[in-house]
Amino acid sequence: MEYYVGLDVSLKHTSICVVNPTGSIVQEGVVDSDPEAIALFVRSRAPGTVRIGIETGPTTTWLWTELNRLGLPVICIDARHAKAVLKMQINKSDRNDAAGIARIMQTGWFKEVRVKDLDSHAVKALLASRALMVKIKRDLENQIRGLLKNFGLVIGRGKFNVFAVRAAELIDNRPELIAAVRPLLEARNAIEQQVDDLNRKVHKLARHDVQVRRFMTVPGVGPITALCFKATIDDPTRFKRLDAMLPGKSIGPAESRSAVTPCCACICSRQPACC
Repeated sequence: MEYYVGLDVSLKHTSICVVNPTGSIVQEGVVDSDPEAIALFVRSRAPGTVRIGIETGPTTTWLWTELNRLGLPVICIDARHAKAVLKMQINKSDRNDAAGIARIMQTGWFKEVRVKDLDSHAVKALLASRALMVKIKRDLENQIRGLLKNFGLVIGRGKFNVFAVRAAELIDNRPELIAAVRPLLEARNAIEQQVDDLNRKVHKLARHDVQVRRFMTVPGVGPITALCFKATIDDPTRFKRLDAMLPGKSIGPAESRSAVTPCCACICSRQPACC
């Protein structure tokens, strides 16, 4: 007999519901949110499973990848679409949500979400880490500038190591400022070292990727934009037409025109709706 399975995943436990082709519940259970435990339950309780439904969420990429590797027919669906169906239920619970997802699989009323591979997520994690470090460094510099301006001290433009040297000169022989500013300068120096290390890793990834180097031949595109674009697109074959990908995810400099005067706008690399 054919079975359809719904998974309602939380960080610790996963509620599982198995329904038959008529939508009647056959099996229910709760297991740890681990691919091996989920696969064991499905294979032992529903050996003829046709579809396994899972919503988009924080651990979806990992679970989908591992369950797919174990040979299970897992399908990822948009959590917003699932919510539109599940909100019709009177009682909201993990058990009922799992049953609702299982019935969504049974009816076929869903739109599958593309799940990116773990390599793309690893690249985006590196870029996100670098972006956060750069933001922290900039916030520390702005905080230092603001503290010194209260005392009439202006750092001015400070590129590379000029900022730290200039700030150290301004607080020299000022104990009240040293106590407040020096910890911020030391934190900034530590963050700067981490940013430099991440920059080296980003450039190394770009150098060893032929496709990324090809992207970098586009005017205005560097290693960060090229890597982000590749990680965002992930698998180009998921786009049926080229124009379905380009409007919101073009890599080149966007162009806007005012009357007859063309001007070059920003580089566009928005993320598509996928998990």
